[in-house]
Amino acid sequence: MWNFDATSSALLVVDMQRDFVEEGRPMEVPMARARIPQMRQLVDGARGAGVPVIFTQHVLYDSFNVSPLETANNQLLLTEGMRDGTDGIEIVDGLDARAEDHYVRKHRYDAFYNTNLEVLLNTVRGYRTVDTLVIAGTLTEVCCESTARSAFMRDFKVAFAGESTGALSETAQSATLDAITRYFGRVLSNAEILQGFTDGATEARR
Repeated sequence: MWNFDATSSALLVVDMQRDFVEEGRPMEVPMARARIPQMRQLVDGARGAGVPVIFTQHVLYDSFNVSPLETANNQLLLTEGMRDGTDGIEIVDGLDARAEDHYVRKHRYDAFYNTNLEVLLNTVRGYRTVDTLVIAGTLTEVCCESTARSAFMRDFKVAFAGESTGALSETAQSATLDAITRYFGRVLSNAEILQGFTDGATEARR
């Protein structure tokens, strides 16, 4: 089993947007909202250790259907949710997203698909320095898991934040954590990730 090394890591916070998180929004995920404090711990810890923070934003359009199979599964998305140019695609205030952070706009569950994420990871800390992706956010069983599998296929080590991901149910959460542990990476607690960030910052100063 590989070791978690923060000096070659990046933190990816998946789809923590207002339309996914806030009460009454079209794609509300209560578990994701409840875990904002845990996610904020990771964001703050990453910043303090010099680990890049990347936010994804799932974006749909009114002018045409950019994700037709997604909207076929959930027809609500034909008319509302994560619309370009609306506050629904904004990252929730509780995570303190900043201009100096990095942002990836996507139209599929997998944050690597037709986005700049892989190029960003291969350059953000120097040429191919990042080999580990810490994944937090929502939905655990959809975009987080799809992105984790895609990262694994690209030979990135996957550190999946079990306490800082939010699913639609505890059953779905457990199923994804089991799949990641068995096949695609390591499920780590916040304490393990934060300790890794601290150790990495200490090592970088030597």
